[in-house]
Amino acid sequence: MGCYRGRQAGGRLRADRPEPLAKMHFDPVTLQILWSRLISIADEAAAALLRTSFSTIVRESNDFATVLMDAEGNSLAENSIGIPSFVGLLPRTLRHMLAEYPLEELRPGDVLMTNDPWMGTGHLLDITTAMPVFHGGKLVAFAGATSHMPDIGGTLWSADCTEVFEEGLRIPPTKFLVEGRENREVVRFIRGNVRVPDQVMGDIQAQITAISVCARRVVEFLADTGLADLTALSATLQARADGAMRQAIAALPDGTWHGTVFADGYEEAETRIQCAVTIAGDSLSVDYAGTSPQIARGLNSVMNYTYAYTVYPLKCALDPMTPRNEGSYRAIGVTAPEGSILNPRWPAAVNARHLTGLFLSGALYKCLAQIAPGLVVADSASPAPRPVYTGQDDRGDRFSQVLFGSGGMGATQGRDGLNTTAFPTNSGSGSIEAFEASAPILVWGKDLLPDSGGPGQFRGGLGQKIELEVMTDQPVRLSLISDRMKHPAGGLDGARAGAPALVQLQDGRKPHPKSRTMLAPGDRLTMHLGGGGGYGDPAARDPAAVQRDIADGYVTPEGAQRDYGRKQQ
Repeated sequence: MGCYRGRQAGGRLRADRPEPLAKMHFDPVTLQILWSRLISIADEAAAALLRTSFSTIVRESNDFATVLMDAEGNSLAENSIGIPSFVGLLPRTLRHMLAEYPLEELRPGDVLMTNDPWMGTGHLLDITTAMPVFHGGKLVAFAGATSHMPDIGGTLWSADCTEVFEEGLRIPPTKFLVEGRENREVVRFIRGNVRVPDQVMGDIQAQITAISVCARRVVEFLADTGLADLTALSATLQARADGAMRQAIAALPDGTWHGTVFADGYEEAETRIQCAVTIAGDSLSVDYAGTSPQIARGLNSVMNYTYAYTVYPLKCALDPMTPRNEGSYRAIGVTAPEGSILNPRWPAAVNARHLTGLFLSGALYKCLAQIAPGLVVADSASPAPRPVYTGQDDRGDRFSQVLFGSGGMGATQGRDGLNTTAFPTNSGSGSIEAFEASAPILVWGKDLLPDSGGPGQFRGGLGQKIELEVMTDQPVRLSLISDRMKHPAGGLDGARAGAPALVQLQDGRKPHPKSRTMLAPGDRLTMHLGGGGGYGDPAARDPAAVQRDIADGYVTPEGAQRDYGRKQQ
């Protein structure tokens, strides 16, 4: 096993003669075993978070992440199904918290917390916690978790605020637990400022459970392997991830490529994302100069969020098989003009930052499609409309519930897009029964939308139609967070865009797509979640594939005639 020599003893891998950390090396087999175990630790923490959380946002919609970090705050392992918007962000958030609470002030049982958008994931609804892990009296790691809360006070999850102060409670870096004891004042001010305090505090406690599991497993890992700490292993794993990404980048030609996408923006103020990808040897840089300036609405994406939704699509395209850690992103530089919609100045409104950040993959892949078309997908129908229902049920209990859903995924050069599959996010609606049990909202139907996938040699994934009804005796507030109504998911290489999104009431009225509306008892809301973009000239599509689409109900005969230019049997 190279310089790290071990043997099985009582079911544990022990070091015969541990070497100084600076000289320790790991052979590939041992390294893979250790790396896989660290990932399993992050996954076990994620399972604990899922099973103990109170809200369907975590339990059913996957809006969370757990991360194991080394003593310097570098990510070592991320849970396998964590939401991409949290990629690489926990280390950045931790460093902000450590500026307030230096390493020497941390004790076993401490838990740090913040939801500051510029320090964390970009809006107040995501709370991040981190726990220092001690072994042999020495700080050896950090266990971290982030999840989207069901409420954070303020004006609900919406896009129509003008400053971050309106959007809810901001928690600066603070200690939620002090040597294992709950900070009662922090609990009191959180409970006193949210609409559903039991759900919010339940989800925070679920994070504490998750990072506690992670911390215990790290200590067991060190005891089993005989390692004194994670320093040498962390350096090796990060170097491997860095090398894999650099190798993938070096296989591409040097140069600069440009891509532009447009979003609906707010009312008549459409927004533009301008992207330039530059490759030089084994490094890649992304510059968003030319992007729209920040606006006085909650569509602004802070630099952390912009970074996350830049490096994640690039990881998916260039190095999809290597596990993620801090090293995965070292070869990638990301810049955006300060004061732009991708790097806003405080106190900009940021509540619906995903309505901007989820467009970045489309701009990036337009660049990469010019040099490596086989590596990318056409634009996907994210962000899909999300309705947030808030009010009181017939028992007088308050509720705040959001329905996550997915439009179609873009096609690739060689394969149709996936139906109702989100990208670059991976959140989903989860169990409709769980949604209905948590709020007095009835889901009448969720159906695929025929003809919604972008026509191409390879068809974009289909979107879906969702119909919901208010079942209370009292009015309910609806906050809509939607886009893709004017600018649906675009195709690549001569293909067409997918179907646009649509939200309307039973009488044809269309609620404001990015603001709040009151719904009366019995009101029905119909949403069309758009389709993904196609890939390649529609005229080149295999006639047999069109026939299969008609037989499956994915494409109507009229749609086949219109989109593929020939009459079908």
